[in-house]
Amino acid sequence: MFRAFTRIALAAVLLAAPMAVQAADIPPITYRERVLDNGLRVLSGVDATTPNVTVQVWYGVGSKDDPEGRSGFAHLFEHMMFKATRNMPSETLDRMTEDVGGFNNASTWDDFTNYYEVVPANHLERLLWAEAERLGSLVVDAEIFNSERDVVKEELRQRILAAPYGRLFGLMIPQASFQEHPYRRPGIGSIAELDAATIDDVRAFHRDYYRPDNAVLIVIGNFNEAQLDAWVDKYFAPLKTPETPLKRVDAVEPARTGPGVYDGYGPNVPLPAVVLTWLGAEAASADAPALKVLDAILSAGKSSRLYNSLVYEQQIAVEAFSQADLPQQPGLFAVGAILSSGQTVEAGEAALLAQVARLREAPPTEAELNEARNELVTGALRERETVDGRAFALGYAWATQGDPAKANTELAELAAVTGADVQRVAQTYLAADRRMTIRYRPESERPAGQAAVEPAPPAAQPVAFDGEIVTLAPESERQAPPPVGEPADPVLPTPAQMVLDNGLRVIVARSSDLPLVSAALIVRAGAWADPQGLAGAMSMTAAMLTEGTTTRTAPQIAQQIEALGASLSSSAGLESVSVSLTSMSDKVEPAFAILSDVVRNPAFAPEELERQTTQALDGMSVAYEDPGQLSAMAVGPVIFAGTAFGHPADGTPASLPRLTPESLKTLHDRHFRPDNAILVLSGDVSPEQGFALARQAFADWARPTEALPAQPQIAPAARRQVVVIDLPGAGQAAVRLAKPAISRRDGAYYPAIVANSVLGGGYSARLNQEIRIKRGLSYGAGSGLSARRTTGAFQAQAQTKNESAPEVVDLISAEMTRLAADPVTTEELTARKSVLIGAFGRALGTAGGLGGVLGEMALQDVPLEEISAYTAKVQAVTADEVRAFAAQRLSPGDAAVIVVGDAEAFIEGLRSRAPDLRRIPAAELDLEATDLGAAAP
Repeated sequence: MFRAFTRIALAAVLLAAPMAVQAADIPPITYRERVLDNGLRVLSGVDATTPNVTVQVWYGVGSKDDPEGRSGFAHLFEHMMFKATRNMPSETLDRMTEDVGGFNNASTWDDFTNYYEVVPANHLERLLWAEAERLGSLVVDAEIFNSERDVVKEELRQRILAAPYGRLFGLMIPQASFQEHPYRRPGIGSIAELDAATIDDVRAFHRDYYRPDNAVLIVIGNFNEAQLDAWVDKYFAPLKTPETPLKRVDAVEPARTGPGVYDGYGPNVPLPAVVLTWLGAEAASADAPALKVLDAILSAGKSSRLYNSLVYEQQIAVEAFSQADLPQQPGLFAVGAILSSGQTVEAGEAALLAQVARLREAPPTEAELNEARNELVTGALRERETVDGRAFALGYAWATQGDPAKANTELAELAAVTGADVQRVAQTYLAADRRMTIRYRPESERPAGQAAVEPAPPAAQPVAFDGEIVTLAPESERQAPPPVGEPADPVLPTPAQMVLDNGLRVIVARSSDLPLVSAALIVRAGAWADPQGLAGAMSMTAAMLTEGTTTRTAPQIAQQIEALGASLSSSAGLESVSVSLTSMSDKVEPAFAILSDVVRNPAFAPEELERQTTQALDGMSVAYEDPGQLSAMAVGPVIFAGTAFGHPADGTPASLPRLTPESLKTLHDRHFRPDNAILVLSGDVSPEQGFALARQAFADWARPTEALPAQPQIAPAARRQVVVIDLPGAGQAAVRLAKPAISRRDGAYYPAIVANSVLGGGYSARLNQEIRIKRGLSYGAGSGLSARRTTGAFQAQAQTKNESAPEVVDLISAEMTRLAADPVTTEELTARKSVLIGAFGRALGTAGGLGGVLGEMALQDVPLEEISAYTAKVQAVTADEVRAFAAQRLSPGDAAVIVVGDAEAFIEGLRSRAPDLRRIPAAELDLEATDLGAAAP
């Protein structure tokens, strides 16, 4: 991945002064530091409460270090580092992580590239050996270079070209905001510059930056410190540091002398957008804490200034955001908005500038300061729930400020920020005459005669690599990985439960000593309960819960929750509505009172419904321009046509305007009742505390006398059909094969999830192997099986360049067929089971993850004891059971094929395989109609 430029946050009005949380409430990250003779820095921290360990290596090389004319090199290396070394064939690292129940990933930022794994702790030595291998003896050859370059191109198409605002955030903002500093270059690169690169360029880049004195190794988890030191000395100490000094970027971005305007256009832009940027500070600046608080005041949550003004009051934007981008060298401060339908970039710019001017003219209130601190501290707390989150905090502080200890001083620095500090940095950095305005509009609005031409790549300095060229050693000469150690036993939570007199089921599970509590109130009714012609009614009912009650306005709910540093959200799926709360444990009681109020007493005010409907329609217009999102929305109407699941859960552009406050209140009165609900609490909460909270908030919730509405049983037959949704100008095609699946309580559930894990449940699964790794046709391919109360759904999907869509359909179909025909080997079966078991265990390790697992079990009438039985049931699945399930339920012969993209590039190839395909123009798509709208020739 590469660093996304912005986080989008929505907000509302401030009404009362919250109490500020103290930084001392957050336990520090304990770690030990040592430096090897070759310059490698080693950070380590022991956590004996987990059976896992994270191994991370952070390198001081990011996209700012890309050679001129070779943008995307640092990101390309993020991919290549997962391939071969002298002693490891390609994909070995995936075998050593994913196949043993762990995971790996990496990311490229402006200043650094980080590689990280989480594995069972008994695999620590093997991972240290592997990380030393790819630091000291990476294979950089033409075959690997070419294959990974193809994958990066597909990632660029998916993230930048296919996403409606990908060009804006990934390309235009940095290019428009910097003149000289290499922060202006897109981290993901460009297809032209990647194509122009040579193998000598790539080898020289690796030699220059992948060296011990440019790296930090971070290990946190369950291990013995003395043993770790011995392994680090064994595998990393022998690596040599080159005598040549490290290359460092010394470019200085010149100060702006006046405002500027950049006009950008895209082919699939449903709503205009505007972003204002200013040159900002670096991460180590004394102004950084105040800029972070300024950012939170502007856009963190629904009680922030930008949301309140642009989204809630003026309704000129569907989203408003800000970002204090504080990298190693001076970065940017940005504010922006995706505008509502019918609004102009000029109106958006004026509204954004008005909010910036407010902070320049007067300091924020003490209430705003305290709220910002609470939100930032709670965010840090959530990060520290996991070993990899704690390691990331240390690595980020090292990479951006040069000192991992800054991870433990940051919160105190934020707490010391005053209102005068916030006003001062606003005045210092956000001058009206130093802004760059980036306007982003549809391609159709580009002025006549102004062609959209991609510039030729800049001339690159020729490179002739004369260093050592590493090759994969013959199998007989390779060094074997270290052995696996003794496993650490996981500690499984023990949930407790009770039923209140009114029928509310309450489940509590203590999972952490960190002061964080997660709660969810789950109602057993979802989109299946939508009245005929009112698709999205239950989804809108859920959205409206937090938009005002009989005693609190929408802004009051936002302000009161966010003042506590808590978060409150609501959403609906096909079978349920969930209202979720996360709070620090010392503030959970007042947060629970608000949770109870929004669940039981929503007002469904007409003006709030109008706001929510307008925002939903604007959001839908964006989704309809994204091939991945649009293909996902079409699955239900295609495979469940004619049933209660046969419409989009979030509604359609035609159905949402039909919703009324009365229709939503009727749904709420019918389904929101204590004997139709489940309350789950997890985290730093005992059963006694959880039950007391439940009684206090919900014991007086009256149970109606009428009978509960029953969820209909849904069992549609799978049916072969090929649907093409034509989205002209789409940067990629999204390919999905889908069909009805099984219920959660079906006896074949465990063979089903193992079969899916083999087929498409991860990086090492078959679909990704065939489509991404072997052919470079996609950034990622996979499958999923959702087993619900009545029936479920199976989907296999990938995004690819438009002309490759027919080939990808064939590859997915072939792998589904092979799974049913050929037995899975013992080695593959063991690996794919480990993926499931490891992911399940990690989910139980956070408050929110544990609550999610328990809530799903309760919703689907699965005994909670399944937590302890899960591993054994997965392990018991046989190869014959996998093959039998695949033959019975995963045949591609009766699967629906959905392809969304620029049909002109692939329609003939697909028609030759399916002469009866239906081609539906995206502009005429009707997801409520059984035929999805009129088919085009």
